Amino acid sequence: MLGLLNKVFDGNKREIKKLEKLADQIEALGPEMERLTDDQIRERTVRFQERYQKGEELDDMLVEAFAVVREAARRVLGLYPYRVQLMGGAALHGGNISEMKTGEGKTLTATMPVYLNAITGKGVHVVTVNEYLASRDAEEMGRLYEFLGLSVGLNLNSMGKEEKREAYGADITYGTNNEFGFDYLRDNMVLYKEQMVQRPLHFAVIDEVDSILIDEARTPLIISGNAQRTPQLYIQANAVVRTLNKEDDFTYDEKTKSVQLTEDGISKVEKAFHIDNLFDITHVTLNHHITQALKAHVSMHRDVDYVVQEGEIIIVDSFTGRLMKGRRYSDGLHQSIEAKEGLEIQNESMTMATITFQNYFRMYEKLSGMTGTAKTEEEEFRNIYNMNVIVIPTNKEIVRDDRADLIYASMEGKFLAVVEDIKERHEKGQPVLVGTVAVETSELISKLLTKKGVRHNVLNAKNHGREAEIILEAGQPGSVTIATNMAGRGTDIKLGEGVIELGGLAVIGTERHESRRIDNQLRGRSGRQGDPGVTQFYLSMEDELMRRFGSDNMKSMMERLGMDDTQPIQSKMVSRAVESAQKRVEGNNFDARKQLLQYDDVLRQQREIIYKQRYEVIDSENLRDIVDGMIKSVIERQVAAHTQEEEMESWNLQGLIDYVNANLLPEGEVNENELRGKEPEEIVDIIFQDVHHQLNEKEDDMSEEQMREFEKVILLRAVDQKWIDHIDAMDQLRQGIHLRAYGQTDPLREYQHEGFAMFENMIISIEEDVAKYIMKAEIKNNLERQEVAKGQAVNPKEDGEKAKRKPLRRKESIGRNDPCPCGSGKKYKHCHGITG
Repeated sequence: MLGLLNKVFDGNKREIKKLEKLADQIEALGPEMERLTDDQIRERTVRFQERYQKGEELDDMLVEAFAVVREAARRVLGLYPYRVQLMGGAALHGGNISEMKTGEGKTLTATMPVYLNAITGKGVHVVTVNEYLASRDAEEMGRLYEFLGLSVGLNLNSMGKEEKREAYGADITYGTNNEFGFDYLRDNMVLYKEQMVQRPLHFAVIDEVDSILIDEARTPLIISGNAQRTPQLYIQANAVVRTLNKEDDFTYDEKTKSVQLTEDGISKVEKAFHIDNLFDITHVTLNHHITQALKAHVSMHRDVDYVVQEGEIIIVDSFTGRLMKGRRYSDGLHQSIEAKEGLEIQNESMTMATITFQNYFRMYEKLSGMTGTAKTEEEEFRNIYNMNVIVIPTNKEIVRDDRADLIYASMEGKFLAVVEDIKERHEKGQPVLVGTVAVETSELISKLLTKKGVRHNVLNAKNHGREAEIILEAGQPGSVTIATNMAGRGTDIKLGEGVIELGGLAVIGTERHESRRIDNQLRGRSGRQGDPGVTQFYLSMEDELMRRFGSDNMKSMMERLGMDDTQPIQSKMVSRAVESAQKRVEGNNFDARKQLLQYDDVLRQQREIIYKQRYEVIDSENLRDIVDGMIKSVIERQVAAHTQEEEMESWNLQGLIDYVNANLLPEGEVNENELRGKEPEEIVDIIFQDVHHQLNEKEDDMSEEQMREFEKVILLRAVDQKWIDHIDAMDQLRQGIHLRAYGQTDPLREYQHEGFAMFENMIISIEEDVAKYIMKAEIKNNLERQEVAKGQAVNPKEDGEKAKRKPLRRKESIGRNDPCPCGSGKKYKHCHGITG
């Protein structure tokens, strides 16, 4: 039985065996490739392209193509891919994730599947986490591809449309996940087909795939326009919230990060704003501003969640510790933080286009990725992206010494021990990399080291401009580098002279992250390519992870044993408890991402319909048939609405004529006598014939070209305006849908049901607008396509934020102590009147 289970569960071994066979075949071609001239190697590319055009599968060319790239890399880059790199490349070609440890040469590994898939001419996207890495790899690996006769493009945020189109037109395009996603959204907002920059999405290789597809999966990409609102209310809400006291006026739950007003707090707010009931429907906006101001003060911390730079709030990515310039918190939270910090308050934005990374990357025909740490999230990769994680063996055995965690009673004791350890290692010349979870921790350790006279570099969100330079120095003798979480990811720390004899790079973790994967990444900075190294995590009972997951028992045990802050415990039991806490958090985060995807899938289906329809509009030569179809739908709906009664005498024909006069035809064109006694189908035909005749006359009065452009102008404007309103309405629905759970209904099902109804109403609204403007608008100087709003790319960091609770929207005023109108039997203040 056990043997059978091993066979079932050890799929990785089976995959590795297959990859080893391929690697054998590639290596066997080495001598043959070595004999080829440079021109003969380039000639192979042309031959591969011809074979593909004739119908040969890429899989059949894999061995030969990889061998060609391998030889070319030796000649151009001076690098000859190892056997494990050949295996990693083959796994990527199969649409999988290659888990390869730090320093195993992932960048070179990717060149082989990228080359093979670029032979199709459909374009390959190499996706990196930042523009520095995209530019570096495009330049370094670009030399190899160009030697082989392929073109390379680089897609940067600063580029104009022409440059972007050129970059996307290349065989291989490097860029960041954000830029690829935003380009997709922008392409679906253009007014002319020629303004689009992307081609259909074919194959992507994602570097640091866990960072992009897991850590950032809760962060939708958003293009937003400004919604003009007065900043005064943010300032007033901020001033009132400053006067509130914790426990008396509000409570804060550290696990969920939610803030709730108490009865006293509610009374204080009502008194400050001179109102009787904060939950009255007329005070919805004020209630929302108070909630966001509270969140800004209580759960958002300066130098942890955000930093203030040059009069702006800049979000700090909780996973990477990087500054996220250009991103803004949504739903007024950003403005509330600006008010809290006494900065100028910027306009709140309105969503114009949005997509999650999950849904963007699932549109590629084939997707693959590389990282040093993905196995812990294998279930998510398989379920959401249909990608398997294949753990590729290391080229040389890992000899790094990963030590058991040291646990201290207090944070103070822990940091003093960390600094002492760094000082000792620094004195003997061993380089040290110190990993921290937050910006403020890196600054605290920096101060303590300065007091001890230890020279060091700090790499955090505030100075990641010097990132590459600092990382290059991090492996030199005696260097001490303090870095937030994943800073320097994607760049190797190479060891300086004599460092191996000193034990290699020492990695010191000052706290466990809520994700095991990120701890593993920190460990992986040391011990690359068989180098020695040591890793040690220091924990305290006051760390956030320990606080959130019941460290009270451990703390009291330490006190009972009379252990003070100078005596750490090194316990496997505690390490296991930490790991199980991490697993729980990872599970919660997976659920949050899965839920976000389920909600976004509703919008995805709608987005695909609208974007397809929109593309048809800008791509078609003649929209007359589409316009006719829309007008006929409008007439059929109106006729059905006015002829519902069984008795013909009860039909509201005059109401129908009034509608037709107002929206479709000149007054008097259709009269009641014409329609009386006719069946609904006949009435539709009569009205449609008149409309058709009128439209033909309109077309005769102008040139064919003018009429076709007029149709496009009307259709694009209607589709864009209604779609933007719809996205915003869906966003509002999403924010408040969780309240349905109080009524014993599934919020997701309600969202799907209502979202579908809203979408149908939007389609009806588009058709009515098109019919009305095509028939009623006069053609003068209105033949220019116009954007309905100016949009800019922003990236609101949701990070699992709970949707904001809103009061139940009722026309009448509801007292806080009245029964809740939802029928739960609870008082309004304990049910739908709760602030969130």
